[in-house]
Amino acid sequence: AKKVGVKVAVEPLNRFETYLFNRGAQALALADAVSPECGVCLDAYHIHMEEFNVYDAIRQVGKRLFDFHVADNNRFAAGLGQIDWPRIVRTLKEIGYDGALTNEFVAPVDRTPAAPYPDMVERHPVDISPEQLKFIQDHGSSVLTEKFYTDQMRITAETLLPLIR
Repeated sequence: AKKVGVKVAVEPLNRFETYLFNRGAQALALADAVSPECGVCLDAYHIHMEEFNVYDAIRQVGKRLFDFHVADNNRFAAGLGQIDWPRIVRTLKEIGYDGALTNEFVAPVDRTPAAPYPDMVERHPVDISPEQLKFIQDHGSSVLTEKFYTDQMRITAETLLPLIR
């Protein structure tokens, strides 16, 4: 990977998705065992479930943080949940992180009459394989409408851009 300029990072996921490693310290230990060039990718959604202190977890990973995934605690766009995004961004700046903030919301589908976004699911045929659709559905989501997806992207941008400038 290094020869072709590719960075490799391991990402801790929450205990409901895997039990291999769930916290930043565990991911850092695995990265250390792999190679000094191996880094860590932290995900706001996962670290808010698993870490005792998310800000200390970011600090501990420090310079080995290669990517940071953005989704709120409810897996919707940043700003639609309870995560303290100003503090997250301050902590990322504190460690000198200047990498990507990768938008990775996986909006849970609510098909009840109480759904906050009743038109979020695409109802027209889409060009994806059955395997791709199964993967999306296995993760509690579905194929999203262009409008819903665009709104989620806009909300994330409106939440984070003022903080990173």
